Amino acid sequence: MPRPRPQYLHKDTSRHGKTVWYVRKGKRGKKHRIRAEYGAAEFDEQYKAAIDAIAEKAKAAPKPDAPGGSLQWGWLIYKAESADWKRLSRATRRQRENIMTHVATTGGAAKIPTIDQAAIQAGVDRRMHTPFQAKNFLQTMRGLFKWLVANRTKYPGIGLKVDPTAGVSVKKPKTLGFLEWTYAEILKYEERWPIGTRQRVMLDVYCYTGLRRGDAAVVGRQHVSIQVSTIRDITGAEVTVSRETISLATEKSQGRTIVHLPMLDVLKVTLAAGPTGDLSFICTERRRPYKKESLGNAFKDACVEAGILDKSAHGLRKAAATRAADNGATTHELMAIFGWIDIKEAEIYTRAADRKRLAARAMSKLGT
Repeated sequence: MPRPRPQYLHKDTSRHGKTVWYVRKGKRGKKHRIRAEYGAAEFDEQYKAAIDAIAEKAKAAPKPDAPGGSLQWGWLIYKAESADWKRLSRATRRQRENIMTHVATTGGAAKIPTIDQAAIQAGVDRRMHTPFQAKNFLQTMRGLFKWLVANRTKYPGIGLKVDPTAGVSVKKPKTLGFLEWTYAEILKYEERWPIGTRQRVMLDVYCYTGLRRGDAAVVGRQHVSIQVSTIRDITGAEVTVSRETISLATEKSQGRTIVHLPMLDVLKVTLAAGPTGDLSFICTERRRPYKKESLGNAFKDACVEAGILDKSAHGLRKAAATRAADNGATTHELMAIFGWIDIKEAEIYTRAADRKRLAARAMSKLGT
């Protein structure tokens, strides 16, 4: 059976016999032309940009039933007019949309000037049983009210002179964060999900690229380039070798950081066995790409079925960073692999690796 086409993607043939790809929602929607060749590295990026443009247009106009000067009204004009909102990554915008959906249910009709620091603090306190939810709530409110205060003269209905989020903070919990996978757990997962299963593709993409969940969900053959070169073997004969490299603009950096990852042989074997999708290596049963959140849920289900109950995809990324550091990778090498901009993130792993090496060296001195 033919594989289902990605959402809103259409194909036409011009009068000159040329294949034309475009994205359009509905029969009367605007056509967003994709000029890259199907399967090329730029095709997926242009497709996602077109989908984003369709989504933004649907959200841009404030709903007429939002009472003027209300929190919901302020949220709608913030999304339509704020440059800061447009600069957020697609995943962050979706996360904040979900938060505001819940906020609007209980407080969307509240007049903006009535929302003070105490109200924001109360919202944080209600979420403190899950501190990361509290942090995301505060970040959403801070982005909104910072913009509202700055634009109060442009929109008289705002009526707010002081940012109510100023001075409100969330105390970060003291935790170890995402738990790192052990080698035994990886073997246990592999035993349940052998090569040739979708679940194994998930694991090996995570393990052998070190990509975050959002990037792992979209990486596909269009991101792979092949470099061919000629070398001489030990006998002096010329040998042609090829090297495949994954090049991907990372989601968290909003496309500013591009990682270049050599395709390891172990990953090539898994991908050759599949199943994989047209636009992404990791795919659903219908061969479509996962959304970031859906992939997280699907991988968690696979882990549970394999008997691994307390680990996540990010724990595999931590395991990969630890393994690279233990094998001698420097901080800048780790930054190149994992797309980190702040050197402090890489130093977490190199310091731990250095402590292991120093301890091993020092233990030999105890017996002298």
